[in-house]
Amino acid sequence: MATKTSNVTARIKPEIKEQAEAVLDKIGIPVSVLIDTLYRQIIMTGGVPYPLTLPKVPTLDGMSAEQLDAMLQKGYAEAVNGEGMSVEDAFRGIRNGMR
Repeated sequence: MATKTSNVTARIKPEIKEQAEAVLDKIGIPVSVLIDTLYRQIIMTGGVPYPLTLPKVPTLDGMSAEQLDAMLQKGYAEAVNGEGMSVEDAFRGIRNGMR
């Protein structure tokens, strides 16, 4: 068995590190195993093993406080007026979109 002798160092936001490590801890995967697995997937696929694209829908990171407030107000008004859809219909639409 080969000895592991290389280190990887990365600078990331502390809250991102804490949140990711909390998830990994829940599923029982050490960070070093995840990094090793990612590197192996990069080698096997010849690239990053997931798409690196801009989101098609707005994300919280890309919104101003005013934009978020407007979106939440609109959603609330739609819910109050019964303009939404059932959870079953929403998931059916998601599943159909995956085919």
